[in-house]
Amino acid sequence: MYQYEVINGILDIFYRSEHRVAICGNSRFPSLMLSFESIRKAIVHAKKRSIVQRYIFEITKENINDCEELMRMADGMQIHHSDHIEANFVINEKEYLSSITMKERYQAIYSNVREIVEQEASIFETLWNASLPAKYRIREIREGTESEFLEVIYDVQKATDIYIDLARSVNSEALLLFANGRAMIRADRLGVVDHLIKASKKGALIKIICPITEENSEIIKQISEKAPNMRILDGGEYHSGLLVVNNTKFIRFEIKEAQAQDFQDAVGFIIYSNTRVSVYSARSFFELLWNERVQYKKLKEADEMKSEFINIAAHELRTPIQPILGLADILRSKETDGGREAEYLDVIIRNAKRLQRLTEDILDISRIESKTLDLKKESFNLSEMILNAIADSNDQVAKEHKDTNLKLEFIDSNEGIFIKADRNRINQVISNLLSNAIKFTGEGTVSITAVPNTNQIVVSITDTGSGIDSEILPRLFTKFATKSRTGTGLGLFISKSIIEAHGGKIWGKNNCPEGKGATFGFSLPLHNAGGV
Repeated sequence: MYQYEVINGILDIFYRSEHRVAICGNSRFPSLMLSFESIRKAIVHAKKRSIVQRYIFEITKENINDCEELMRMADGMQIHHSDHIEANFVINEKEYLSSITMKERYQAIYSNVREIVEQEASIFETLWNASLPAKYRIREIREGTESEFLEVIYDVQKATDIYIDLARSVNSEALLLFANGRAMIRADRLGVVDHLIKASKKGALIKIICPITEENSEIIKQISEKAPNMRILDGGEYHSGLLVVNNTKFIRFEIKEAQAQDFQDAVGFIIYSNTRVSVYSARSFFELLWNERVQYKKLKEADEMKSEFINIAAHELRTPIQPILGLADILRSKETDGGREAEYLDVIIRNAKRLQRLTEDILDISRIESKTLDLKKESFNLSEMILNAIADSNDQVAKEHKDTNLKLEFIDSNEGIFIKADRNRINQVISNLLSNAIKFTGEGTVSITAVPNTNQIVVSITDTGSGIDSEILPRLFTKFATKSRTGTGLGLFISKSIIEAHGGKIWGKNNCPEGKGATFGFSLPLHNAGGV
């Protein structure tokens, strides 16, 4: 294959690209590209069409000017550096041209087979992720920085000296990830924190991710007082720590004993390096973790503000509801002729009660999510509670099923089943499950059973209604899971939280194929009357 055929192949891939084009080339490739005016024009044309251009070259002292010229030609072009690149290939969405040999006669392999193109695209992505942005390599060549090294150091004294020396050398930037809260205490004892404070005072950017605990709170307070520009984010606990200094060196600490008092007892070994790819990877990992913690903090603050607003709003709504209900009941009791005034009052009372239930649900959600759902446990007769709940639900049956025959029943072979739990909360769960069963059962039966065994009681509510919608079933006990026009979808979520707070479980399923309707059940730890 002659040279012009290879160049035409490269041009075809450029001009036929729809979204992206990628090139991987050795140290001679940048000069080759710039030596052909047709390739220059193709690069500019691709830029005008907003084609994403990514190049991987081995950037050397000999080709640094060519690489910089390429970057100027197409502002926004992404160029990375990788050592000892010998592969030469060009690829777009559908085509691949490779193995270009720079000899008297060029040799190349072309393919538009989808599987081959996808495979080569994957190879390019692997090389891209392991390579270094060109600006870092160019700066390194211009500034003549030291030779690269990567060491694994098991000598803890040597590791300690390196840690301190790196902290002392900070002049522009330090990124520090502490594995746990005690790691900051160990760093402070070595003088690392003091070195970082001094660097911050001289204008260095210092960013620290560390779990903020009572144990290290005094050190954090000193940092904020002495070096207010140092930025500290509350983080989780990790198996290793990390320090990146001046974007030129990094150490990673592999933790052997997380709670050790001294650095030498805590660290098993360190990885110490100034290689471009390693430093870049370490920095990218830290920034990714930093941005994640920033977003988490913002979301947490937003969630706290939302919860506080909802809590205040629900309490403010609760205040006027009670007098509305009280006064409306008084007026309704005086309307004995059943006229339009009585109907209006019924509407007011019905909707005020609905608003009251919604307000209580919102407050419960707030307590659940803030983990302040307190349980007041006492011994009581569960059978008696269920009978009372059925009696109360007969009013709902009378209103919602006037023209149908719906029967509520409690199947219980025991004289009494005593449990130790929060009476009001368990009643709330039973009433909610019973109300749901009545709502979705036009006629037939709603049955409640309570079956005790060795260490728990299982309560089941079975109806002969329409069953659980297949779309709702996978997210049955999540917030707002409902298709009812009159429900909020909060009741089952609240019920689940209440039962689980008691150490029990809750479930729901359709009765098919055995029969129509659905069954909801929950279990609770059982306490006999004499054992409470």
